[in-house]
Amino acid sequence: MSSLPSKDDVLTWINDNPGKRTKRDIAKAFGIKGAARIDLKRMLKELEEEGQIEKKGRLYRDPGKLPPVGVLIIQAPDSDGDLFARPMNWDGEGPEPRILFTPRQSDPAVGEGDRILAKLFEADGEDHQYTAKLIRKIGTNPRKILGIFRKSDEGGRIQPISKGSDKEWIVRSGDTHGAKDGELVEGELAGPKARMGLPRARITDRLGDPGAPRAVSLIAIHENGIPDAFPDAVVAEADAAKPATMKGREDLRDLPLITIDPADARDHDDACYAHADTDPKNEGGHVIWVAIADVAHYVRPGSALDREARKRGNSTYFPDRVVPMLPDTLSGDLCSLHEGVDRAVIAVRIVVTAEGQKCSHSFHRALMRSPASLHYEEVQAAQGGAPNDRTAPLLDDVIRPLYAAYAALVTAREKRQPLELDLPERRIELSDDGKVTSVAFKERLDAHRLIEEFMVLANVCAAETLIAKRTPLLFRVHEEPSPQKLDALREVAQASGLTLAKGQVLKTSHLNALLTQASEEHAELISISTLRSMQQAYYNPENFGHFGLALQHYAHFTSPIRRYADLIVHRALISAHGWGKDGLQPDEIDRLEETAKLISDTERRSMVAERDTNDRYLAAYLSDRVGAEFAGRISGIARFGVFVKLDETGADGLLPMRALGDEYFHFDAEAQTLMGADTGLVIGIGDRVQVKLAEAVPVTGGLILELLEHEGRARPATRRSGRRKSPVRRKAGATKGKRTKLRKKAARKGK
Repeated sequence: MSSLPSKDDVLTWINDNPGKRTKRDIAKAFGIKGAARIDLKRMLKELEEEGQIEKKGRLYRDPGKLPPVGVLIIQAPDSDGDLFARPMNWDGEGPEPRILFTPRQSDPAVGEGDRILAKLFEADGEDHQYTAKLIRKIGTNPRKILGIFRKSDEGGRIQPISKGSDKEWIVRSGDTHGAKDGELVEGELAGPKARMGLPRARITDRLGDPGAPRAVSLIAIHENGIPDAFPDAVVAEADAAKPATMKGREDLRDLPLITIDPADARDHDDACYAHADTDPKNEGGHVIWVAIADVAHYVRPGSALDREARKRGNSTYFPDRVVPMLPDTLSGDLCSLHEGVDRAVIAVRIVVTAEGQKCSHSFHRALMRSPASLHYEEVQAAQGGAPNDRTAPLLDDVIRPLYAAYAALVTAREKRQPLELDLPERRIELSDDGKVTSVAFKERLDAHRLIEEFMVLANVCAAETLIAKRTPLLFRVHEEPSPQKLDALREVAQASGLTLAKGQVLKTSHLNALLTQASEEHAELISISTLRSMQQAYYNPENFGHFGLALQHYAHFTSPIRRYADLIVHRALISAHGWGKDGLQPDEIDRLEETAKLISDTERRSMVAERDTNDRYLAAYLSDRVGAEFAGRISGIARFGVFVKLDETGADGLLPMRALGDEYFHFDAEAQTLMGADTGLVIGIGDRVQVKLAEAVPVTGGLILELLEHEGRARPATRRSGRRKSPVRRKAGATKGKRTKLRKKAARKGK
């Protein structure tokens, strides 16, 4: 070609030939040779300055379009189940293009958060600009970045809000998403490290003022990736649901099945009733009914509601809000066993002896109508002789028979000997504007224990029925402590002058005996150490038993509104009894192991979010009391310091090494102690301390403490003065031996 092509010709060629975009490729395409190459170079420079093309290395491309190959992040499926993706690096000025991912049958499975290398094709679709074909999976996208945005002339930085983290991220001016200085923002990694070695991030969401009321739980929701908005298709399905009828159900509406929940409960998924057994062969026995909301009737396998419930795994509870597993139309209405309305349930009728031993049980798909929705305190008050207007009519025929049946179950429980770790639970009270007004420990009533025992019994019945009917299910598994954790507990016990025998099959009764033997001085130390020795419970299609409850067969059946595991068990019961087509489906059975892993993970995610939220609320509550003194007990030992649980609020604070004294401390991981190199001071779990609050950081939930007294004695002064000496290196095990000696001496004095 003798003449230079027009700019439009060059732009068209670049867009039509995404695989060949160097200056050499363009020159060859238009037959440009010799001195004309200089003119082509000048034209490309002008196009670049005009913003019509962009040069990346040696390649030219349209800055408003994506390259033919790129790294994408897979998004969550939409309401139709389609997978969309977003580009990892988008530098265009307009909105980010939408990309439909079209997997081939041979492609490996991809899910939300996965990063893929993909080939991109422009599309004429109304709701997307590109389609993508997988080249290969790269990995899972790192979790979202949550922090405080600090604005600068060149963009800004994101400062972390996670406790103990000091990593920051650089944000370029074009990636700020309009965030203001001091705002809470959510971001994601945006390429390689920038200057000063800090990673780059782009802001994807602005969450407002981090100090605003009720922002605390919002931080935890976003930090842990908890879905808190239901897709339109899920809401539409829930809104279209109609109340269940009597079709295919037994009529239990004449049974006075009452619900007993916290006073502020938002849903009621279990109801109970008990009466004396009239069978002469079971003198003094009881018949117990436990009715559970029939969520499976509304949440059908494979529906949008089902996919979302499985994804969430469970509801997450914060002091100011609930992130539910199901939309409120179901969780707060149709599936909630409100008084005076017909509700669908799966109920179990259980016959027990006077000593609480189960004789028989049977399951029923039914309709019930509760005469009353009560709360724990009023039920306990009625049983104690102070009924109110709501409980008085139910006292003789409903409430007292419930307590009589509970007394029988307590007898059976004492014989079974489940682990008796009755740990206090905190209750954080908030004002209307979201500020903490008080922190107290919840009172444990017999009304609480009654419902717990009934629910445990119902869960056992569900597991036993499905095992007998050879129906797949998800078990709630709690394995016994590992040998390593048992050895650590045994050492703590020996140091306290107690014994946990070796060489026998561990039973919960052995641990209960240890807890009972512990004197008041060592009670909390033994309780904390026993709790730390426990494995975490999880879900599994295989039955490994429940160590803590001392039960061989156990499955979660009683909370299908807030736990997906219970919904699986309900469907299994429906299939096992032939109650309908809404039972457990073959594809659900095939992926039970995958589901068990997923919901075990979501359960842990919720636990972390709930714990972090409580920590932040407590830090906010205590931020006005910096400088105040508190009593507490050491709950953990680490190489960098000591954790202290404060008596008044149950809040956990950190005593950094510098707060322990101007001496070197030897850390003994096995004995979980610190020993001062100069003073010989030994600090261990369970020790009583008096501390001063030095710092409270609500945005991270961090509390920094200073040590004032240890075991009733003022923090000792060190022998060292002037220049710091090298730390004294004692023989391995010296800390442990010293600790054991001191504990045994203390134990002897207490006798």
